[in-house]
Amino acid sequence: MDSSNSSVFDLPLQPDSARTIHETLDRFGHDPILETDHDHFQNNVSDASSRSKPSFLVISGGSGGNSICAAFENACYVLPVSDDGGSSSEIIRVLGGPSIGDIRSRLVRLIPLAPPGSPPDAVRTLLSYRLPSNVSENEARAEWRGIIEGQSPLWSGIPNDRKEVIRGFLVYFENEVLKRAHKHFSFLNGSIGNYFLAGAQGFFRSLPSAIFLFSTITNSQANILPVIVTNHITTIAVELENGTKLLGQCEISHPVAPAISSDSELLSLDPLSPIDGLGEIIPQNRSNIMYSQQAKEGGYEPLHSRIRRLYYINGYGHEVYPKPNPQFIKNLSISEVLVYSCGSLWTSIMPCLALRGVASAIAGSRLLRVKALLLNGSNDRETDGYTAVDYIRAITSVLNSQYPPNGLENVSPYPISAFITHLVYLEGTKVAVDVEAMTTLGIKCILVGKRSESAPNSEMSQYDASMVQQAFDEILSGQ
Repeated sequence: MDSSNSSVFDLPLQPDSARTIHETLDRFGHDPILETDHDHFQNNVSDASSRSKPSFLVISGGSGGNSICAAFENACYVLPVSDDGGSSSEIIRVLGGPSIGDIRSRLVRLIPLAPPGSPPDAVRTLLSYRLPSNVSENEARAEWRGIIEGQSPLWSGIPNDRKEVIRGFLVYFENEVLKRAHKHFSFLNGSIGNYFLAGAQGFFRSLPSAIFLFSTITNSQANILPVIVTNHITTIAVELENGTKLLGQCEISHPVAPAISSDSELLSLDPLSPIDGLGEIIPQNRSNIMYSQQAKEGGYEPLHSRIRRLYYINGYGHEVYPKPNPQFIKNLSISEVLVYSCGSLWTSIMPCLALRGVASAIAGSRLLRVKALLLNGSNDRETDGYTAVDYIRAITSVLNSQYPPNGLENVSPYPISAFITHLVYLEGTKVAVDVEAMTTLGIKCILVGKRSESAPNSEMSQYDASMVQQAFDEILSGQ
């Protein structure tokens, strides 16, 4: 029955409904009335399909792709689970598990707009709320206590059924934190959405299930995939051309001063605790690493050498070769457009590519007719001095690397055009674009508008949704 107050568990019609009807007819025999209804339904599905938008698979980080989501009406988003900054760092330090900050950011971004004060708007406000960072720890804890006890004004406007579902997982998260009280969890700058998602992930022992719950409660119907399905800490590392190794996304992309602690993380472990340890030791003394995207864009200290390769490591610092999410590989085979989004190249895009089977899935897909890179408007710490050709070659190099080689000594690399067919770049970009060189590589260049209307005085060129939509309309019209 429908609820007058909420539609928490109302599920959208899935695109394989026609196949389900086929299976039902085959199982129970053919009925003339059912067949007539089925034919009518199938014709409607076919008509709708002919008018439907192309399917996009967008590889991106959290903040880098949020501003352009509106450009894609029929999209699946693949995001890394290796970010170790922000309030995610504190969750990882105390509870372990994959990073959920980028995924939460995209989930909140894809919540449909609703009238102010309506239940969907109230849920969005709650799950996008952050506890203050400029107060004492006790004040932050007091505000958090008001939220989990259901007394906070943030609950205003949220129907009781949704409230109790959300609050239940926040209480579960709180309980997990209390089990590890000796680690002194900090609630400063804590994201309520992160806490909810982490609580659901811990309860279900499944990040995809937690994403489904978040999407259902917010009515977003967002199609978001973690690039790796795991319940453990996922850490990336890079090796520079000069041999230096950097561990963790923060150290690679935006290093911050380590927190000062009187005791080391290892000394805080309880040898008799059934929940401590588990080999998840990497984030030592990294309590609540706080930084802002604006600060990151304001300037950077270049790496001493260019990045040679990116790889994954386990809790002991050993290189590992995780498998990609099977749904990621499946979507590569059924999508029509692959988008390498703007954002941090080595810490947002590459973690989704440096996995076994991704290269062959991209190169071998029969339906992928466009594989486009949205070139950044300027370089950052990870790509200092890069040209557009350097971006292309870096992506191709990572995809052509074998993870691991599996005993295949003579593997012919895929050509660049197997991975990238189009380059979209901004007028006024600070990254050098040699159109002739791109054409020689088999890549078509698409130039789009001026600086974002939302930041007309910004020194950096930025994409907005209308620019990106215009670019893909031009690309697809030429197919």
